[in-house]
Amino acid sequence: MSTFERYLTIWVAACIVVGIALGQAFPTVFHAIGGAEIAKVNLPVAGLIWLMVIPMLLKIDFSALGQVGRHWRGIGVTLFINWAVKPFSMALLGWLFIGWLFRPLLPETQVGSYIAGLIILAAAPCTAMVFVWSNLTKGEPHFTLSQVALNDSIMVIAFAPIVALLLGLSAITVPWDTLILSVVLYIVLPVIAAQMLRRILLIGGSTRRLDGLLARLQPLSLVALLATLVLLFGFQGEQILAQPAVIGLLAVPILIQVYFNAGLAYLLNRLSGEEHCIAGPSALIGASNFFELAVAAAISLFGFNSGAALATVVGVLIEVPVMLTVVWIVNHSKGWYERGLPARKPIASERV
Repeated sequence: MSTFERYLTIWVAACIVVGIALGQAFPTVFHAIGGAEIAKVNLPVAGLIWLMVIPMLLKIDFSALGQVGRHWRGIGVTLFINWAVKPFSMALLGWLFIGWLFRPLLPETQVGSYIAGLIILAAAPCTAMVFVWSNLTKGEPHFTLSQVALNDSIMVIAFAPIVALLLGLSAITVPWDTLILSVVLYIVLPVIAAQMLRRILLIGGSTRRLDGLLARLQPLSLVALLATLVLLFGFQGEQILAQPAVIGLLAVPILIQVYFNAGLAYLLNRLSGEEHCIAGPSALIGASNFFELAVAAAISLFGFNSGAALATVVGVLIEVPVMLTVVWIVNHSKGWYERGLPARKPIASERV
């Protein structure tokens, strides 16, 4: 691990402070950058996410995707967490903290809207950033890609009914433009670009050029991650300073939900005998959220200035720093995790 990676937590904290400060010092600039979006998908952030996900996508060999079936336990655990646990646990946490414990500290007229925003946030599994988290935990790239693709397929069918059920609505308006654009922008296009580049680099049969590029891209990927953090906190700096107490209270159930779902997925994978390179991305996919879709759905249902929209924005703000702590836990518990597994032959990705 490089010195830069070793002190990543410090850089993250610095980027949060810098982002808020720059957002206040240059509001016009950040408003302009924040306004460069299509269907609630911010294009500058999308470009940075491309830089973050390309290193993992370059590692994917489509001829090896058929091996993913051997990790059916990890796939089952992740689907169980994403669709049978996460939305319902967030509804419970939202009611407990926002609807009861913190209720006297929050605007009474917005309490129901805050809970709705939390539920919307939890009902949409993450699409793009999980490639970053998986890469940081040395996760199996083929499993990560196939799991994200499977979640996106289920989300098209299940997102609206789950949200409608938990919010007590007869129907909801799904922001299809955001959903489709995000899948194309964050999965389809970067996968195609990465595979084309991979084929070019592997001409001649040697992996030397591919390995060299991956080594150069790794620090660039982390810089893009930190730049994304600066932008996200710069966009929302005014909100943070205007309503710090509300944002802090909304963050509590989100934090608990992230650690609960990540921990549950991690433990279930260990109990099932799944390998660490699968358990890591499984835990991270199970805990993270598709915040572009959540923000768009909250705005379309409740309005731009609603408590629901604010709750989803809080999810955006804590996504990167909190998921990095989950990455740290997964990496530092690898020895403990593997001591509980039966002896087995390493999979192909571990022999490389």
